[in-house]
Amino acid sequence: MEAPWLTVAVWAPQQLTPSPSLLCPQLSEKYGPVFTVHLGPWRRVVVLVGHEAVQEALGGQAEEFSGRGTLATLDQVFDGHGVFFANGERWKQLRKFTMLALRDLGMGKREGEELIQAEVQCLVEAFRETEGRPFDPSLLLAQATSNVICSLTFGLRFPYKDKEFQAIIQAAGDTLLGISSPWGQTYEMFSWLLRPLPGPHTQLLHHLGTLATFAAQQVQQHRGSLDSSGPARDVVDAFLLKMAQEEQKPNTEFTEKNLLMTVTYLLFAGTMKKGFHPTPDPSPLLLLAERVREELTRELGTDRAPRLGDRARLPYTDAVLHEAQRLLALVPMGMPHSLTKTTCFRGYILPQGTEIFPVLGSVLHDPKVFERPEEFNPDRFLDENGQFKKHEAFLPFSLGKRVCLGEGLAQAELFLFFAAILQSFSLESPGPLSTLSLQPAISGLFNIPPAFQLQVHPAEEGGSLGQR
Repeated sequence: MEAPWLTVAVWAPQQLTPSPSLLCPQLSEKYGPVFTVHLGPWRRVVVLVGHEAVQEALGGQAEEFSGRGTLATLDQVFDGHGVFFANGERWKQLRKFTMLALRDLGMGKREGEELIQAEVQCLVEAFRETEGRPFDPSLLLAQATSNVICSLTFGLRFPYKDKEFQAIIQAAGDTLLGISSPWGQTYEMFSWLLRPLPGPHTQLLHHLGTLATFAAQQVQQHRGSLDSSGPARDVVDAFLLKMAQEEQKPNTEFTEKNLLMTVTYLLFAGTMKKGFHPTPDPSPLLLLAERVREELTRELGTDRAPRLGDRARLPYTDAVLHEAQRLLALVPMGMPHSLTKTTCFRGYILPQGTEIFPVLGSVLHDPKVFERPEEFNPDRFLDENGQFKKHEAFLPFSLGKRVCLGEGLAQAELFLFFAAILQSFSLESPGPLSTLSLQPAISGLFNIPPAFQLQVHPAEEGGSLGQR
């Protein structure tokens, strides 16, 4: 199952070669859905392509495939600590604790929806303040989603014009771009050679440092105001209280390092939505905005904001949002996994520690599941009666034991933000609709949509999609 040596040319700039997420399906046509590639001279990874292989591994053998693989661009900062990068017992304890803490703070409950709804109102007002002028919506969307995770993690909400907040958004966005750039992909293969040398990776570390410094400042402030009798105001409080409970345990995983790396990751994951996560490229939504707004008006009227309980009444809106996520493929290469023990998979004996790349883009674009997968077609998520239908291959947040712990929060944000925007405004493109691109501007570990300009007008003004 071993593919030929993949040289750096494979991962060179997109104008010279395909992105990895496009190249892997091409290799699978020759080598099958499970094959090996070499990332540099010493790093061998097993690649899984297509829904069947990924489902069988991450779903069918979830425990064996639950390890976290290497991300050289981030490992220098996180170093195996925190809820995302940890492995073994450390990861199990941190993930269980973080999930429970977020639920206690309202994630997945009415309180969590109310938190998002409050941010929805701020976002809608910010859109309204553009007064029909063209603007890039990605910054406001990133700030809205970041405010939700900042509220849960730090007990903070920032005004959109706050300079410190804007710097956090910029640092998260620049980190994302650095990871996904051709240089970031090259660094993944040759970090052992490039790390001591000057280069773009030093700037990437600077951006990550901005996030970590902010998180450390918040932790320090929480120490001074912590009520040891509880209840926790946010994730930082919950972690500090847990640290106090376990301070006499010599092998506790509730340490200063794990606290800082957990909240830094939550800040990054909740803020890196700038441009793409979990909000999809607005351009396909723009193409079908009028039909979505008609459904919203028909089912809900214009007097109240959509709620999560309305989702079943809005099948077309739900279908459009699912199709936008599917087409973009948020994390096309999937986050790297590793095997927790020696495993037999499809007749191959894979040693413990083997790195696994589940190519999620190949799942979301699997032609065996999605007919003409490169087309934007929300109807694939509707049944013959026009009701929403699920696809088991819809896995933008992965599956198994390493499924994104914020998937529920992200999906709630996505639905409530966009339903409110499309209910409140008619959307227009400053340029011809024919110029809208559904292809990512950068495709590496993450897919990043092209820059996008939008004009919004209050829905009561009427008007149709197009150019003014």
